[in-house]
Amino acid sequence: MPIRNRLAELAPEIAEWRRDFHENPELLYDTHRTSGIVAQKLRDFGCDEVVEGIGQTGVVGVIRGRSTGSGRVVGLRADMDALPMTEITGLPHASKTPGKMHACGHDGHTAMLLGAARYLAETRNFDGTAVVIFQPAEEGGAGGKAMCDDRLMERFGIQEVYGMHNWPGLPVGQFAIRPGAFFAAADLVTIDVKGLGGHAAKPHDTIDTTLVASHIVVALQSIASRNVDPTKQVVVSITSFRTESEAHNVIPERVQLRGTVRTMDPDVRDLTEARLKAVAEGTAAAFGATATVTYKRNYPVMVNAETETGFAAEAARRVSGACSDAPMVMGGEDFAFMLEERPGAYILIGNGDSAMVHHPAYDFDDSAIPAGCSWWAEVVETRMPAG
Repeated sequence: MPIRNRLAELAPEIAEWRRDFHENPELLYDTHRTSGIVAQKLRDFGCDEVVEGIGQTGVVGVIRGRSTGSGRVVGLRADMDALPMTEITGLPHASKTPGKMHACGHDGHTAMLLGAARYLAETRNFDGTAVVIFQPAEEGGAGGKAMCDDRLMERFGIQEVYGMHNWPGLPVGQFAIRPGAFFAAADLVTIDVKGLGGHAAKPHDTIDTTLVASHIVVALQSIASRNVDPTKQVVVSITSFRTESEAHNVIPERVQLRGTVRTMDPDVRDLTEARLKAVAEGTAAAFGATATVTYKRNYPVMVNAETETGFAAEAARRVSGACSDAPMVMGGEDFAFMLEERPGAYILIGNGDSAMVHHPAYDFDDSAIPAGCSWWAEVVETRMPAG
C-alpha cells in the first residue's frame, strides 16, 4: 500500500511540529518541553492511554485497534533529544538556543511518529494494540535503557518493537535495512597520563606527558591494524587531548585523553578493551610515566531480528516501492537496548542530499514525512491486520 492520503494531507502540519521542535532543542533527559508537547498531542489525538515519566522524561501512548482479539502489541519508538552543537544553517526555523541543535533529525523522528499516532488513533484499522514510544537521551544518555529499566516492555505488554532513523545520502523517502548486527557497540575511553612536569626549556628534567600521550594516541591505532582480524570491524578514536596547563613554557604533570571504541562483535570488543589498556600502560611505562585507563561499556551492538527485519522491509517496499540493503554502521544507537528485550527491527529512511548527521549544517528534510509516517502505519496494520 502506498503513502496514505491522510498522512500526505497532514504533512504540512506535521512539518510545523517538526520545525517547532527544531527551534527549541533539548538535551539528554532535559526534554521537558518536547515531552510535554508530545503527551498533550497524544491526548488530543484520542490515545487510549498516555503515560509520562517512563525513563525520566519518556512518553508512551497506547492506541487500541477496532478490535484487540489478536492480543498482539507492537511498539514504535522515536527519539526526542538534540545535540550540544551550535547550528549554522541560517534557516528560519534554526535553533533559538546557542550550543544546542537538532543535528541528528530526532525532531523529524518525533514529528513522524506523532503523525503516525494521529493517523492510527483516527483510523484504528488494526486488531491489537499499538504502543508509541517517545524516548529521551539517545545521544549518549542511554534513554532507551532507562525506559527498559522502568519496565517499558512488561508494563505495556510489547511483543515486538520497531525504530527508524533518517539517513543523508539515501534518496528522500526511500528505505534501507539489514538483518543482524547493524549499528556498533559504542564504548567510552578515558586515559589519564601522569609524568613529571617542569619548565619547557629543561625537558630532560621532566617526564613529558604531552610526548607520552602523543605516542599513546599513535600506538592505539595498532589495535585495528595488527591485533584485530582484518575481516572484523573496529574503530579506535581518540577525540580529546587535555592538559592541566595552558602556558607555552610549562610541560604539564598530567594529560587526559578521551575517545571511543566501536565494534560489531563481542570477542572483538573484549580484545580491544584488553589491548587498549595494555598498549596505553606499556607505552607510558616505556617513558617512565603511568597511564590509567577507564573503559566504560556504553551502548551494545544493535541487532535486527531476522524475521522482524523481513516484516519491516516488506512494509517499506509497500510504501516506497523498494527497500535497499543497508551497510553496517559504526555509529552507536541505544535502540539496541530495546532490541535486547524484544525482537524487532530498525530501518533507515532517506534524507536526500543533506549534510551528514552531527554536522552543524544538517537539517531534516520535511519531504520525507509522508513516507516515514506511512511506514509506521504500515507496520502496525500489517503486523496486526484487522479482520
